Amino acid sequence: MNRVTAWLPDRIDRRVRVVAWLSFLAQTIIIGTGGAVRLTGSGLGCPTWPLCTADSLVTTPEMGIHGMIEFGNRLMTGVVGIVALLVVLSIWRLRRERRDLWTLAVIVVLGIVAQAVVGGITVWTGLNPFIVGFHYVASLLLVCVTAAYLVRLGAVPGPRELAVPRWYATLTHATTAVLAVSIVFGVLTTASGPHSGDPDAGRTGFNAEVLEHVHAWPGYALFVLTLVLVVGAWRLRLPTLRWAAGLLAIELVQIAIGLYQARNGLPPLAVGVHMVLAALTAASMTVLVLKLKRPASAPAEAADAAVAASAR
Repeated sequence: MNRVTAWLPDRIDRRVRVVAWLSFLAQTIIIGTGGAVRLTGSGLGCPTWPLCTADSLVTTPEMGIHGMIEFGNRLMTGVVGIVALLVVLSIWRLRRERRDLWTLAVIVVLGIVAQAVVGGITVWTGLNPFIVGFHYVASLLLVCVTAAYLVRLGAVPGPRELAVPRWYATLTHATTAVLAVSIVFGVLTTASGPHSGDPDAGRTGFNAEVLEHVHAWPGYALFVLTLVLVVGAWRLRLPTLRWAAGLLAIELVQIAIGLYQARNGLPPLAVGVHMVLAALTAASMTVLVLKLKRPASAPAEAADAAVAASAR
């Protein structure tokens, strides 16, 4: 054990950064594979949980392509869990001086365990649309946590202060709230539409066409607010400019795909891309919020030196 512990990183080095990026990518990819399960009607491809069938842990040839797709998503859960444990190990020796990183890493591990249980409940309830929607939102939040972890890797530990005017920070948080509303109505729209995950799965009972319009309203408001954030950061030369501009670019693509899928009968591939981009939008917003602050009372040169020292 001493040899293993000695091999673990004692600073933020390349190993720590690589597994952090792998964790973020894995959390994003599993949203795509989960979307594939739902959009191909494979939600009950494995009709039981934790086994795939009553007598088999893995899919069987008789279950066909739907069983393969559903079991593949379950395997992806294992990959996500292994990578999350690697993140915990990579920060083990730094857990006292970098409690921020340690806390985020543990949250991801616990979240994955909880997600596995929710996935089982989803199967047991025959793909209840509200539980399926909660399952997606929880995955999206884990993407945000892994994005926050990446940001904190390069941050100076210790007290922080606003790096932007207070009105700009307030507007950013308001924009985050609008994004949350847009995502919630997007989940309800999908839960009320044709992509239930299985022909016999229940629906919410809400009017999907009405929800499409309701979902679009906060989406457009989000775009306008983000545009204000970009212009404000550009005019005031704020450190958030790059991330606000990136967020705006993702939103433009999201709006385009949203309009395309709504006008073309909700093609499964477009819906899947829309789901993944929603997660990336939330992750970008998370980064933007974290960039609102800088190390307290520390000149830029000192902050840069501290980051460089922690990376050596």
